[in-house]
This record gives sequence, C-alpha cells and structure tokens, in this order.
Amino acid sequence: LENGKVVGDSGWCKNTIMDLGFDQYICQTISGMGGSKTVQRMGIGTGTAPASNATALDGELAARVTVTPTTIASHTIQFAASFSSSAYSTALPKTIDNIGLWNTSSGGTMFAGSTFATSQWNTNQDLVASYQIRFT
Repeated sequence: LENGKVVGDSGWCKNTIMDLGFDQYICQTISGMGGSKTVQRMGIGTGTAPASNATALDGELAARVTVTPTTIASHTIQFAASFSSSAYSTALPKTIDNIGLWNTSSGGTMFAGSTFATSQWNTNQDLVASYQIRFT
C-alpha cells in the first residue's frame, strides 16, 4: 500500500508445501501428535522459489510477521499479514519476489513457500500479503 492505495498485486501463484511441512503441519497436526506445528508467521524475501526441503527463503528479509488465518471456503485457508515499511527503513527499497509460512519468528520449519511477480517495496509503502492453501 502506498498512501492507502494498492500499487501491486501478483495474483494467484502455485506454491510448494515443504516435505517437513506436510509431516509436521498436516500429518502430525491431524493425528494430534506431540511436536505438531501450526502456521503463525509469514516472511518475504528477494530470492528464488524454495526447494521442497527448504527451511528458509532465499534472500529472506529479517522480520517475519504474525498471520491472521481465516477459512474462506470449505477447502481453502487464507493467511493474511502486514509488513510495515518502517520496520525496514534502512534496508528499502527492495525487489521482493518470494513468500513463506512458518510457526516461528526466526528459524524453524517452513510450511510452504512460493515466488510471485517481482514488486518494488519502498520506504513509503506498507506491504499487505495473503497466502492461500487450497485443498482439492
């Protein structure tokens, strides 16, 4: 957002659920196993698409932010988050092009990640992002 207006929208992009994401976030959570994880944080970065065994984003920026999850259809969950430009005032502008979901603010096991059409993030822009997981 720049001055309250949307300045870019990458639209829908296919994502990759990580190998450990399937295990720890889906299989272990459904079965109620100890050590299961739930998505709590979103991060963005400046690099390539994560591999299926990735734990971090290529070029991940420093601060992951808390997500707000909602069920928007019977088979779709959406995670929404806002990144304040003031958190990165010394590091901007950045060309961002990847996104990921975790349970922790740093380190930890990535659940899913993807790339999107590049966007220039400047000091006068807050970034609002949504990430949907669709089960078909």
